[in-house]
Amino acid sequence: MPATLWIAACAHRLQQQWHTVDPLELEDVARDLWRDERLRTMLPDAAAVEWLKPITERPSSADRVAAGLEAGHV
Repeated sequence: MPATLWIAACAHRLQQQWHTVDPLELEDVARDLWRDERLRTMLPDAAAVEWLKPITERPSSADRVAAGLEAGHV
């Protein structure tokens, strides 16, 4: 897939997550993702989802307990 098409598709997927961010900024982010060799090997939609995981995934209960232990709350 040509880089320009990959970047455009990735930016489109990112915009589904961030409706209020300027599309040109999302295209810059997608261009940065394309520069990552691991993400570039993925389909653009999958690369965007992978990159968004820290934002979109809720921590598991074990992660929340571990975070509480580190903060001294448990």
